[in-house]
Amino acid sequence: MKRAPPIARRAHERGVASLEFVLMLPFLLTTLFGIIDTSLILTDKAIITNASREAARSGVTVHVPVLTTTQIQTVALNYLNNNLVAGGTASTPTVTVSQPSGTSSGDPLTVTVSYTYNGIVLGSAFSAITGSVTLSAATTMNYE
Repeated sequence: MKRAPPIARRAHERGVASLEFVLMLPFLLTTLFGIIDTSLILTDKAIITNASREAARSGVTVHVPVLTTTQIQTVALNYLNNNLVAGGTASTPTVTVSQPSGTSSGDPLTVTVSYTYNGIVLGSAFSAITGSVTLSAATTMNYE
């Protein structure tokens, strides 16, 4: 059997690299968008945690008169509106304020923030299969 000259062999193998790239491209894009969605989820989780902390802190500090639950919720919602990274369709965060013992010095105040993350590309595709990702954070502080 006669071997083809090196130039003819290279011309024959030229399409192999293109074929390998086309086969690997969907996996590479899936990984890239998965990394982006995961980063946005982690960013939103940090922002939600900070919003609950900010609201709880503003609620327990000395104010005359004491802040109402609506005012404490407004602090958290303002923080979220200014900082939350909404991937895809934005959902409205839910803020709940719990004062089980009242508003006297030493009594606990709990602020809970929940947010449904819908994702950009893969997040919205996976949400149709697995459901949305709900992020939540709670902060408890005692009144001063």
